[in-house]
Amino acid sequence: MSRVLFKPLALILASATVIGASGCATAGSDKPVIVVTTNILGDVVQNVVGDEAEVRVLMQPNADPHSFEISAQDGAMMRQADLIVTNGLGLEEGLQQHIDSAQSDDVPILVAGEVIEPLAYTEGDTEGAPDPHFWTDPALMVDVVDTLEQRVLSIDGIAPRAIETSAATYQAELADLDAAMTEALTAVPVDRRNLVTNHHVFGYLAARYDFRVIGAVIPGGTTLASPSASDLRDLVAAIEEAQVNTIFAESSQPDRLVQVLADGANIDVDVVELFTESLTDPGEGADTYLTMMRTNTERISTGLSPSNPKETEGKQ
Repeated sequence: MSRVLFKPLALILASATVIGASGCATAGSDKPVIVVTTNILGDVVQNVVGDEAEVRVLMQPNADPHSFEISAQDGAMMRQADLIVTNGLGLEEGLQQHIDSAQSDDVPILVAGEVIEPLAYTEGDTEGAPDPHFWTDPALMVDVVDTLEQRVLSIDGIAPRAIETSAATYQAELADLDAAMTEALTAVPVDRRNLVTNHHVFGYLAARYDFRVIGAVIPGGTTLASPSASDLRDLVAAIEEAQVNTIFAESSQPDRLVQVLADGANIDVDVVELFTESLTDPGEGADTYLTMMRTNTERISTGLSPSNPKETEGKQ
């Protein structure tokens, strides 16, 4: 029988706060406006921009980037922005018409997914398509920050020295994050570095830290698809063969299917919550990108470790 593990973790507080889309502009402010589609990128942009621009994030905390939508007012705001920052690579499936409309109005757009060399999905309806979940590799986010810095410096009214300083500071924090993730994840024995999640979101993390993606409940890159009975049977067989002891459920998605999958496996499997596609409200465990990645790293390394409390209990 499976059980859910939601481990309390110390929050790592960041100094920057992401500004939401509604009511976020300072009255009478003449600062440039940067609109960001997802809250993960919104936090990154805010760390780079600081007080030099108004950062307006369209995606609310705990939302699903594949399915969230915006109001007509937000769409109009996009067309008036000094810069729009999107993830791209098919992630913001409900926003593309607004992005296209802003682009047709000559609004500058930075597509973060075009900055990196994307991986391709290897199964499901999205097989062969680029994987947009590059933020699970913090080294790639350094490349995004490099390009973001240059694009922000091209905006009128921006103080170059302030942007250069904040970008360098944040890049150093990303390097520290990568080092911490490397230390924690490479400590997991090679034969235990097997990941199973709601849908395919950890391809980049797996590639960087030498993990193997056994599969996902939804075999593809979008949460909008549904698994078939044969998909679930195949995944159960793969879990049993690899002796996976922990399955990871995303915080922005109900874990019902993951629980069904865990109950169907002929081994005792835990289900552990991760924050993968959306930041949370303050105090919920993943209110910044850096906090989210550190939280996930701790939960992955603990869940897959031979010293997992569940395994210790089984030997008593």
